[in-house]
Amino acid sequence: MHRHHHTSPHSWPSPSLPALSSTSPPPPLSSTNGSAHAHAHPLLPYLDLAHSSIQLKQIHAQALKFPPHPHLLLLHSRLIHSISLSGDLLYSLRLLLHPFPLLLPTSFSFNSLIRSFSRSPSLKPLSLQLYLQMLLLSLSPDNHTFPFVLKSCAFLSSSSFGSQLHSHIVKLGFSSDIYILNSLGHFYSSCGKLSLARQLFDGMPLRNRVSWNIMIDGCVMCGEYETALELFRDMQSQFSPDAYTMQSALCACAALGALSLGMWAHAFVLRKCDASVQNDVLINNSLIDLYSKCGDIVMARRVFDEMPQRDVTSWNALILGLTMHGQVEDSLLAFVQMISDVEGDKLRPNSITFIGVLSACNHGGLVTEGQKYFRSMVDEFGIKPQLEHYGCMVDILSRAGHIEEALELVKNMNCKPDVVYGEAFLIWRSILDACCKRNAGVEFSEAVAQRALESELVATSGVYVLLSKVYASANRWNEVGLVRRLMSEEGIKKEPGCSSIEIGDGIVHEFVAGDSSHPKSKEIYEKLNEVECKLVMAGYVPDSSQAPLVAEVDGVKCESLRRHSERLAIAFGLISTKPGMTIRVLKNLRICRDCHEIAKLISKLYCREIVVRDRARFHHFRDGSCSCMDYW
Repeated sequence: MHRHHHTSPHSWPSPSLPALSSTSPPPPLSSTNGSAHAHAHPLLPYLDLAHSSIQLKQIHAQALKFPPHPHLLLLHSRLIHSISLSGDLLYSLRLLLHPFPLLLPTSFSFNSLIRSFSRSPSLKPLSLQLYLQMLLLSLSPDNHTFPFVLKSCAFLSSSSFGSQLHSHIVKLGFSSDIYILNSLGHFYSSCGKLSLARQLFDGMPLRNRVSWNIMIDGCVMCGEYETALELFRDMQSQFSPDAYTMQSALCACAALGALSLGMWAHAFVLRKCDASVQNDVLINNSLIDLYSKCGDIVMARRVFDEMPQRDVTSWNALILGLTMHGQVEDSLLAFVQMISDVEGDKLRPNSITFIGVLSACNHGGLVTEGQKYFRSMVDEFGIKPQLEHYGCMVDILSRAGHIEEALELVKNMNCKPDVVYGEAFLIWRSILDACCKRNAGVEFSEAVAQRALESELVATSGVYVLLSKVYASANRWNEVGLVRRLMSEEGIKKEPGCSSIEIGDGIVHEFVAGDSSHPKSKEIYEKLNEVECKLVMAGYVPDSSQAPLVAEVDGVKCESLRRHSERLAIAFGLISTKPGMTIRVLKNLRICRDCHEIAKLISKLYCREIVVRDRARFHHFRDGSCSCMDYW
């Protein structure tokens, strides 16, 4: 503590606070119960009058000049608490670690700082260190300590530290405190330990709305979307959902691609939630995301247009939704409208906005426009490109056949992809995908595949599948066989295709490639046979290069193609819905070229709109054509 900084007291800017000195005590308290404060530290009244960290530091300076006082410890604790609330966390930390002479900090002081540090993303690790310091000083944590330390553990995914905290909680007798239990549930969910969070939730003697919200949100975070919706239904017998609950439920519906469930959740908001929830920006943003991901971009746009207030996330959700559905012109127009509506800095586009804009250019094959927006992001809006932006640009260039330019961009990137291996893999795989589609040459493709494999954190089948397609396109079937054997030797299996379809009963039906487990499998395959007979009569010829890892017997390859999961889902949709109804399918992988062609033909032959959401985008098949214009 540099005490010489405060040798000359001076007046504060606020006229209501007189200057302090060690010889002139503050005015008496105006409270009628003055006797209760007769022995209070003379500087305590000023803490309630201080409005800035500067004023609080002046109180600290004056306290150092006062003679010893029996209530100095109370002043010290209150001073730490007030300075931490003012936002000057490092100063409050110094005050905690270097207290007044002959004083030791209290649990209250530690709790104040732990709470403040837990709210700062960059300083959360210090809250864990403060907890350890408490224990070293033999100070007992209490019910005000644990929730905030657990909050930091959840943010940092510090599983080991949090588990030890749980032991301390049980040992100190706080295992029935609802606020601590809620914090523990959030911690376990954030660390991916959903089973422990559920075990804790089921064993709680008492639950409040927060308990339910944490459990529902935990299921969403961990991908247990159906369980989240089951909990949402169970919750309503005890508590009415709030905005936080509804946002989690909407996210679960969006992830499932379940439009009817999403519409039900939307109707629930309109029927049973008050105006504050209905007009909540986060709720409406979630609705835009929901309808976009469930294939109803018209409804997503309607929600956006009817929002009483919008933020940057609202515009981002719309731009990304339009992009995902291949409405490139509308997406770029929305961006122009967004920056035209800017008032000051309130609605400046952010890095996510430009991911949507660049993705729109990518889906539309707009190379020149993509380069223009990329430059605008840097020069006009001062946004430093991240690996996601470079990935979009690499994809734009590669898919348009400018593979050399894409490689040059990777070479000159500010953030080198080889430093962050996960992102590097995506970039190199994108280039390899373009090599596959553009017949860039086997040797060149092999070199790109090698870079992709070197940058992959965990070995998966993606690169091998793309490389095998390169070989198949060049009719080099021996190399295809070598790839298949290499995958077998290294224990790498091709990720199975999985497609889901929601029928009007609200039940989501899932199919994997070659699935025969569905109760209606017989009817599904009979429908497939009928469909394929019509397709052959219409001139359809299977593209066996889309099954390069299957044995080199053409009949086997064709059989493999006809058992792709999206075909099973579409066939199920044909037998389970009325003629003319839209069929909506969600797939975990990108749709292959052969299935894409099949879906176009089915849409024409059966007069159906078929909407397929694959890993990259939506495909709207109508009258024999696709919204992607065969560019995906």
